[in-house]
Amino acid sequence: MPKKKPTLFDAQRDSALQHYAPLATRMRPQVLEDFVGQEHIVGAGRLLRRAIAQDQLFSMILWGPPGSGKTTLAQIIAKSTNAHFEQISAVTAGVADLRRLIGEAQDRLGMFQQRTVLFIDEIHRFNKAQQDAVLPYVEDGTVILIGATTENPSFEVNSALLSRSRVFTLAALTDEQIGKLVDRALGDKEYGLADLEPMLAADARSYLINMANGDARTALNALEMAVRAKSPSVGAKRLITVEDIRDALQSRATRYDKHGELHYDAISALHKSVRDSDPDGALYWLARMLDGGEDPLYIARRLVRIAVEDVGLADPHALPQTIAVQQTVHFLGQPEGDLALAQAVVYLCQAPKSNAVYLAYENALGDVAHTRNDPVPLHLRNAPTDLMKRLGYGQGYEYAHNLDEGRSNQAHLPPNLEGRIYYKPTAYGFEAQIRERLSWREERRLDMIEAERAARADQEAQSVAIDPQALAGEESQEDASTVPPKEHQRRARKTTRSSSSK
Repeated sequence: MPKKKPTLFDAQRDSALQHYAPLATRMRPQVLEDFVGQEHIVGAGRLLRRAIAQDQLFSMILWGPPGSGKTTLAQIIAKSTNAHFEQISAVTAGVADLRRLIGEAQDRLGMFQQRTVLFIDEIHRFNKAQQDAVLPYVEDGTVILIGATTENPSFEVNSALLSRSRVFTLAALTDEQIGKLVDRALGDKEYGLADLEPMLAADARSYLINMANGDARTALNALEMAVRAKSPSVGAKRLITVEDIRDALQSRATRYDKHGELHYDAISALHKSVRDSDPDGALYWLARMLDGGEDPLYIARRLVRIAVEDVGLADPHALPQTIAVQQTVHFLGQPEGDLALAQAVVYLCQAPKSNAVYLAYENALGDVAHTRNDPVPLHLRNAPTDLMKRLGYGQGYEYAHNLDEGRSNQAHLPPNLEGRIYYKPTAYGFEAQIRERLSWREERRLDMIEAERAARADQEAQSVAIDPQALAGEESQEDASTVPPKEHQRRARKTTRSSSSK
């Protein structure tokens, strides 16, 4: 399907947009040679650069932070390919728009053997059904998809669509690269600010680059606002100071998104800093998250998790400390509650660390999942009914409070897990005391087992022992009660015959 011929109104609209468009849009490079940054994907000899130069495009996802050049790169591709190029934004487009564009792409391929490059900006804003709508046509080659996203494609792009695309990761621009773009805009007369004769003070330039935070769009648009709002002061020139840039920016360009990947990356950095007992690193990531608008209760919940997972019984006060902080944040709100979070972070950093309880529970769960689930031993069961008592429930149970030292050696695990040890306390903090107590308990258990073994040995020895004097008496005197009656009669007859013969 041939592209619609532009009308006079289209030309006027494009001209007006080009005139009134923000500086970042006007200064977009048109060829790869003018593209700044991302050498790791568009540098000389790189795959994407060769594909663009040879017009051998494939479906791809461009993933990177705002202002890193995703849309610019897509537009350079549009100008470099013989394929038809269509651009839509997932913010405003829907399934109906996708179906229309795909239908046109099918017609174009059938009538003119021309392929279509479909650029979807902010593709992560499409839901699953919308992404599924384009999947078959990416797979059969009707369209070449270029998706741009600031979110991790692993979470925001369907796995089926992701498997049919190459992911290119764009990095935030360096300060040097931002400075190059700023200088280019100041010296460009056709699309830049050179006609306004700006003079950017050195400290203002450094401040602008620093506050842009690697975002080219933020740097260029703030620069334009500062220049246009400033009246000529040195002849026809406009001197731009740090205060002018500060007024234009208002605040640093933040890259934190409490619903995006940085949300997970930052909380991971906070957790690992606390685990490594580094209060400075932990406080920095706490500040980054709170400054980015993170829910303070989310952070409080994570601190409670750290208290039980990484501190554990090495410091039993860590858990009530974090619970108190959660209540403080809920009660006070912000910004007062932020200080409570900082206090908890520092407390957890200085606390001794142990994951012994965490590992013990994981090991116990492993046995539950991978061994036979034998019944509860009878002596550990309650026996509330006569039937249960007759069946042996509770029989032989030893009540610890009635025993010496308040402890019993009775088994508490099923027979198939006898002797299993899950909890192994460390030598740090309060767990060192727990370790001593458990060691004492084990020593007493072994002592009692040894005493019981010795007692049994004594009983067995006594049962087989024989008195030598008693044995001699038995040999010299025969107990008449042990002689059978018939033997008495035989002996009596023998005695009578002897007497008569004499």
